[in-house]
Amino acid sequence: MLVRLAQAADVEAIRAIYNLEVLESTVTFDLVPRSHDDQREWLAAHSGAHPAVVAVDGEDVAGFGSLSPYKDRPAYSTTVEDSVYVHRGRRGQGVGKAILGELLRLATTHGFHAVIARIVGDHEASLALHRGCGFELVGTEKEVGRKFGRWLDVVELQRLL
Repeated sequence: MLVRLAQAADVEAIRAIYNLEVLESTVTFDLVPRSHDDQREWLAAHSGAHPAVVAVDGEDVAGFGSLSPYKDRPAYSTTVEDSVYVHRGRRGQGVGKAILGELLRLATTHGFHAVIARIVGDHEASLALHRGCGFELVGTEKEVGRKFGRWLDVVELQRLL
């Protein structure tokens, strides 16, 4: 498996993985699936210091991840937020760990100081992934999201680089 920067040719595979989570899970708080154009815009916004990466096995995209600005105020510019999504058929195979490891390497290379993960409270696999990569609990935001008729907590973890 190779983890590399995402390319335009990866847009549909990324969109398929993401939209399934939009429609069937609470791991993203998005409620509307992304169109092809939406996903292209997302990819264009994830370049330079805030890249998107894909894990590929042969020609198949097994997962993707990205770094995003944490907040828009200048004093937060050395902090980023990570996102990791793994194709349902590839979970438990080290894909998420490979993606997160590459995101942490890129964050370090780009001079960031802190990486924040904001994870829906009951997503044990993502919480374990981040803890296994050195993230520590910051706190829990109680019932800040609502999806599928449920109130959802967000757990915030942080890793200093």
